[in-house]
Amino acid sequence: MTRAEPDAGSPPPCGLYRTTAALGAIPAGRLVSFHNHGDQGPGIFLPTGWLHHRAQFGAVGVALPSMGWARTLDPLAPEGVYRVCEAFYCCERQCRRFDPELLVQLAYTPEAAPVVLPFSLRDGALVLPAQGNLVERAIVARLSPLQVA
Repeated sequence: MTRAEPDAGSPPPCGLYRTTAALGAIPAGRLVSFHNHGDQGPGIFLPTGWLHHRAQFGAVGVALPSMGWARTLDPLAPEGVYRVCEAFYCCERQCRRFDPELLVQLAYTPEAAPVVLPFSLRDGALVLPAQGNLVERAIVARLSPLQVA
């Protein structure tokens, strides 16, 4: 990663974003982790895989050409454990209903589409399904993040 050139704007906060413009080999419409600090300056990092439905990001990223480019990043809610605040269906066909107070994990696809995975209780342990349900981005506003020790 090479250092970004200085720009009048300040960088957005570190976190998950969806690219809306290509940067080098990273196309628009991808899930990335953005870091606004470090030895190489602000940059974006692609996922290298998923562990327990959470994106894992590589150590080598792409430096931002300018802080102006950083304004093209579309912020995403953090991955993690949430509770459903307002009932919703996963899709227009209403395949699965997510009721209030349900414990879920929020994850993302490589294309930054949100995925909701409902926890279940099995033999006294919380478990996640192998796959979740793709939902519209607006649905994420119906979730409330939980603090987990």
